[in-house]
Amino acid sequence: MKIEILCTGDEILTGKTVNTNYSHLAQRLTEHGFQTYWGTTVGDDSGSLLTAFRQASERADAVIVNGGLGPTVDDLTQVIAAQAANQPLELNHYWLGEIESWYHKNGRVMPTNNQKQAMLPAGSELIDNPIGTACGFALNINSARFFFTPGVPREFKLMVEDEILPRLQAMRGNTIYTQVKRFHSFGIGESRADRLLADIEKMAPQRDVKLGFQSHFPQLETKLTISDTNQDTLKKKLEPLTNAVREKLGNFVVAEDNETLEGVIIQALAKSNALLAIAETGTAGGVLSRLLGCSSNNNITRGYAATNYDELCAMLDASNNTGIATNQPVVETVHQLCESAQCSIGLMVHLEHNQKSNESANISIAIGNKTGVHMREGTLPGRVGWTKTAAIELALDCLRRYLLNLPVYERIDFEQH
Repeated sequence: MKIEILCTGDEILTGKTVNTNYSHLAQRLTEHGFQTYWGTTVGDDSGSLLTAFRQASERADAVIVNGGLGPTVDDLTQVIAAQAANQPLELNHYWLGEIESWYHKNGRVMPTNNQKQAMLPAGSELIDNPIGTACGFALNINSARFFFTPGVPREFKLMVEDEILPRLQAMRGNTIYTQVKRFHSFGIGESRADRLLADIEKMAPQRDVKLGFQSHFPQLETKLTISDTNQDTLKKKLEPLTNAVREKLGNFVVAEDNETLEGVIIQALAKSNALLAIAETGTAGGVLSRLLGCSSNNNITRGYAATNYDELCAMLDASNNTGIATNQPVVETVHQLCESAQCSIGLMVHLEHNQKSNESANISIAIGNKTGVHMREGTLPGRVGWTKTAAIELALDCLRRYLLNLPVYERIDFEQH
């Protein structure tokens, strides 16, 4: 089945609004074994919409149209859909009653222009929207089945799950289950990961697995997509492939599926009842910020951020009266950090950019406690923004490795040799 996603609205076309509805729908279609062949964005222009509807009707089996079902003058979807299908618009009395009821329940009087949302092309199938005033509808245009959905994300996502996906399954004639397994790694570039996983697709019994990569620096996402008509068979197929990817990518996998690197760290801290204090220079407090962004961070006792090492030492001395000297190495700073913050783990991150070329930065990471400290040093090539992002990720990864008893030091692809 060939599917097209057609999104409407000037705000989408001009980039004023980020089109999260498209990415959500495309992902859900993939997870249900459907393939999206085209993605189209059209502004609020009647001629452009009509052309887009007609083109889609000639090449796709199913078209999901998103947006343009509101009550205002620039919401043109129903009018143009009727024109493309050579059908008149008719008042759907049932949906008009639903709109009036929605306004009554919310203690409001329905504006007269909302009646427009109950005007549907003759012969169309109404698709329920239990949480909004814009109903969806389905309509044949030429040989394609069109599904029209509202642009409000909450309403749209509910309609996709409860109404659109079941109808597409019925059109296809069978249910195909698809599972996407995602691995988030740091330290391995896309080319290296591709070489390491070159034989993964061949491991599938019927070669029905798809391996894909999505790089979003500083992490790389590796995806395994597999489909089957039986859910139990699907799980059995996926398990050995999942284990193989874990083995080949090794310690560079920082999280899986919906997990995050910082979430893994927070869980590990909580599991071991460890208390963490952090001191940073040159990273603008990025390590602490990432960890504090998690919903649960009760294991972080204190955090310091400074522009340079001298400033950090003065800050620690002023707040804790520890008498830290500015010539102390970062390892000694970890000892002092653990003592002053009364924590079981101290993390010190020191990033210093090359002042002459501004094309690289030296990083020193120290992590440990009063009795022992692991040290990680290296040079990250690139400009300030790039190196700062990489340094924050490297520091978090070192912390993850320390908490999970993995080697703190493994050379990464982004490191200068």
